[in-house]
Amino acid sequence: MSARPGPSAGPPTGPSQGAAAGYHPRRTLSFGSEVRRQLPRRRTQLALGMAVLLPVLLACALKLGTAQGPQDGVPSLVQLAGTGAVNFTLFTLFAATGLFLVVIVAVFAGDAVAGEASWSSLRYLLIAPVPRSRLLHRKLLVACAFGGAALVLLTLAALLAGWLAFGWAPARAPMGTTLSSSEALVRLGIAVCYLAVMLLTVAAVAFSLGVRTDAPLGPVGGTVLLMVVSTILDAVPSLGAARNFLPTHYQYAWLDLLGPGIHWDEMQRGAALSIVYSAVLLALAWRHFLRKDILS
Repeated sequence: MSARPGPSAGPPTGPSQGAAAGYHPRRTLSFGSEVRRQLPRRRTQLALGMAVLLPVLLACALKLGTAQGPQDGVPSLVQLAGTGAVNFTLFTLFAATGLFLVVIVAVFAGDAVAGEASWSSLRYLLIAPVPRSRLLHRKLLVACAFGGAALVLLTLAALLAGWLAFGWAPARAPMGTTLSSSEALVRLGIAVCYLAVMLLTVAAVAFSLGVRTDAPLGPVGGTVLLMVVSTILDAVPSLGAARNFLPTHYQYAWLDLLGPGIHWDEMQRGAALSIVYSAVLLALAWRHFLRKDILS
């Protein structure tokens, strides 16, 4: 796909002259129609299925494994995972944050446009005609919706699997804090919302890469690689304050929710950084896509 603007580079802003009766650009490619197009796809069903299956596998591993006592008197999340459904859910989110959720979101966002290009159906959507900006908006919105659905399914499946495997009990934090069920569920909901905001950066990176290629695996692999490299660099103390600007630096800031009181500082910085990264990357994606020829 070349970078020179083609005849369809500028999306129409109103009804086109000579268009069919009733046509309006804002009525093309509705959210519901795009969801119906993407839901039967195997990668969608596999990704959502894995979000449900992962907590089951973790619960089985914990039930079949040998329990280990805390080191230095301070238990970890994995050692507290078997004490109740909420603790098991917190451990599941902790285990999924670094890679699993990154891959799931990257699959949805990176394949959104690149997948259409690989099937040679992207140009037919534009010929329909669907305005380019609307196509990007709908593709991104549906990708984020499926990514959010995967996160919610993971959380609900973990609660159910933890309840069946370990029963229901007040949540216990590694530092000894005990939270009532209602308070623990509220904090769990906040953690899920924070993770959703942090995953916006992943979606933005994958989406930005996806509008530049017609190979769906490229944006997915590139996004995962960038997030892994960011995590590795974040573990290098000699980088000092520069680590604060890495997209993965605050990915575990939601653990501050497990103390006696909620500390918002790290989560606020992480959310702000994610929003800034997402805005810049999506603006670049829009700028590139609106100017390019669609040949595939």
